Amino acid sequence: MAYQIIDGVRVWGTPDPGAMSQAKTCAEHGNVLQALLMADHHKGYSQPIGGVVAYDGQISPSGVGYDIACGNKAVRTNLMAADVKTSLPAIMDAIARKVSFGVGRVNSEKVDHPLFDDPDWNVYNAIGKQEHDKLKALAHSQLGTVGSGNHYVDLFEEKATGRLWIANHFGSRGFGHKTASGFLNLAAGREFLGKAPGESMDQPPVLLDLNSELGDMYERAMKLAGRYAYAGRDYVIGQVLSILSAQADFEVHNHHNFAWRERHDGKEAVVVRKGATPSAPGQLGFIGGSMGDISVIVRGKATDENRDSFYSTVHGAGRIMSRTQAAGKMNWKTRTRAGGQISAEAMKEAVDAYDVELRGAGTDESPFVYRKLQDVLDAHSETIEVLHVLKPIGVCMAGADEFDPYKD
Repeated sequence: MAYQIIDGVRVWGTPDPGAMSQAKTCAEHGNVLQALLMADHHKGYSQPIGGVVAYDGQISPSGVGYDIACGNKAVRTNLMAADVKTSLPAIMDAIARKVSFGVGRVNSEKVDHPLFDDPDWNVYNAIGKQEHDKLKALAHSQLGTVGSGNHYVDLFEEKATGRLWIANHFGSRGFGHKTASGFLNLAAGREFLGKAPGESMDQPPVLLDLNSELGDMYERAMKLAGRYAYAGRDYVIGQVLSILSAQADFEVHNHHNFAWRERHDGKEAVVVRKGATPSAPGQLGFIGGSMGDISVIVRGKATDENRDSFYSTVHGAGRIMSRTQAAGKMNWKTRTRAGGQISAEAMKEAVDAYDVELRGAGTDESPFVYRKLQDVLDAHSETIEVLHVLKPIGVCMAGADEFDPYKD
């Protein structure tokens, strides 16, 4: 087996002390069946990113995290990458103009969806009319927006075939963030829309029994946020296909911040994955690298090790440098940064060397702040197989100093 067991936690890749400590804390609280760390793990809020915890009859809002249903959609188009190479700068300009990054919306286009008639909105009505109305209005206003942080829209060339792919990465935006903070507030006896205190990154997980009223409400709200994230990613892919005058002939779409009811070892489990991709045998997944590295389409293997992973794998390369380390500390009054380890010049040189047409992004998303994707894929070689290797040719993200409270 490629993983090691440290204090009962199954760990793939090189153990990170901060994430390891958080995983052990998670393993010691609640009805835990197993705690695991994928090879791209690093420290997060309460449950580490790249962390997986399987529970018996419980769900964890802090484990799923604030960006409920963050995930990826990738499609293969009917175009060859060579078809767009000469017009790539204009295409990336069009994506930056048409797709909404950051907090706001770049146009007044109204995005409606049958999702807004979903009966699970009644969860928020049960909390209160004000809560329902505020969250539904926020969801309406942000559907189809990408946000900032590590969220993106990319164009790729498949190495083996030359085919052009599109992929995006984002979740349920402010709606999901306020849903997460609201249920964390309720679990602590605070008002749903109340301001949460500055809780510790290393605090134990917040756990809700699934057979409790609050646990049932959270699960329904989380699933609604999941459907919302799918709708947003579908919409943005549609926008890019329209810009390219292309059609999709193959797609991969999944969350990596979510909780699933699954069966493992003959019993039902609630598997909470934060920054981890489901990888059941035959299941497809998209795993993104940095803007200076490959991304891949993978498929879960029918192996003992994959079963031991609770059918989970990495969601990306994994950060090795924090945003502040990379870009420096931001003074929002003067809109200047100080103390960053990565210069804009070094980032531009790296991206140019990889032949990527970049729009937006700060040094906190540069290739230097991530592991090499192949290293973490190698750690999971017994659990997943790589089907398609994709090289980025165009990357579009929010601007370097875009303020977005929902960015990660």
